[in-house]
Amino acid sequence: MRVAPSIVLSEGEKSQLLCWSRGRSTPQRVVLRSKIVLMAADGTQNHEIAERLHARPKTVTLWRSRFSVHRLDGILKDAPRPGRKPRISEQEIDRVVDLTLHTKPRGATHWSARTLAKEVGLSHMTVQRIWNAHRLQPHRERSFKLSNDPEFNERVRDVVGLYMDPPDKAVVICVDEKPGIMALDRSQTILPLRPDMPASRSWEYERNGKIDLFAALSILDGTVVTQLHRRHRHQEFLIFLREIDGKVPEELDVHMVLDNLGTHSTPDVERWFKRHPRFKLHFTPTDASWLNMVESWFSQLAEKQIRRNSFPHTRALIKAIKEFVAEYQKNPRPFVWTVDADEILRKVARLRRLQPGSQR
Repeated sequence: MRVAPSIVLSEGEKSQLLCWSRGRSTPQRVVLRSKIVLMAADGTQNHEIAERLHARPKTVTLWRSRFSVHRLDGILKDAPRPGRKPRISEQEIDRVVDLTLHTKPRGATHWSARTLAKEVGLSHMTVQRIWNAHRLQPHRERSFKLSNDPEFNERVRDVVGLYMDPPDKAVVICVDEKPGIMALDRSQTILPLRPDMPASRSWEYERNGKIDLFAALSILDGTVVTQLHRRHRHQEFLIFLREIDGKVPEELDVHMVLDNLGTHSTPDVERWFKRHPRFKLHFTPTDASWLNMVESWFSQLAEKQIRRNSFPHTRALIKAIKEFVAEYQKNPRPFVWTVDADEILRKVARLRRLQPGSQR
């Protein structure tokens, strides 16, 4: 004969079961299970519990046994069930994934859900579910370029270390130029935003000159120093350096993050840095401008003020840039670097391994 497990409740368990059994908002299945356990704890036999609660004997036996093993958690939620048998075999799933990753359809660069569904004999929604489960997105593509700088690792550690642990009694500024900002005048009037219709602009434009923007971003408070020039030479860069030197207090060192552009290393520029030893230079790797935080500020400028605008002449472009800078300076917000150098180097190393014939 089977012997029902005896139920002994602690004070906390009894109090919780009583609360569940009397609760108006408690799910009815939990109410029934609580009453079964409470009656079992009082010594009531299973068949009598079933009669009094109008439940099946198997139900009483199940939840009495479940509580003896899992206690309160055992009756609060159902045990996991296996679910229905899968309609798609593992071999079919593996085939969809393998075709997606290692083949291309004839006459196209990547699979769509419908073309692959036709190839494997499944519905396009089934293919889409398989892609979602394996985090595959054939329709998406990102651009990238890996730096071949032989000092890539050292420079990444130097610049990122400067961002995450800046030195005392010094300012850290990110310097770069945005050359050739064009004053584009749209051939037709820009249509404003309206309900059910986004703002629209003509794809056709006329070039009305260009301007070069020099910018230095302080990583401490997010403020910027900017200059606009008609040309982009070391002479203009020296003018910009003198303005930075005049705005930073003399008692502070200046740690400057910049790229390897030729105008940053001409003899005249090198002599200027030798005469100003408080300037400490930290060069980003070649083809790694994303490491310079001032690029994030340039991105904001382009997105918020330039890309959707129309400029009949360079004076209008200069005015728009100055207006953006003036508004930004009223409430500057620093950009915070959060990824350490080891994580960056790990991801870059993984990309290098994916390149065919890569020796780095």
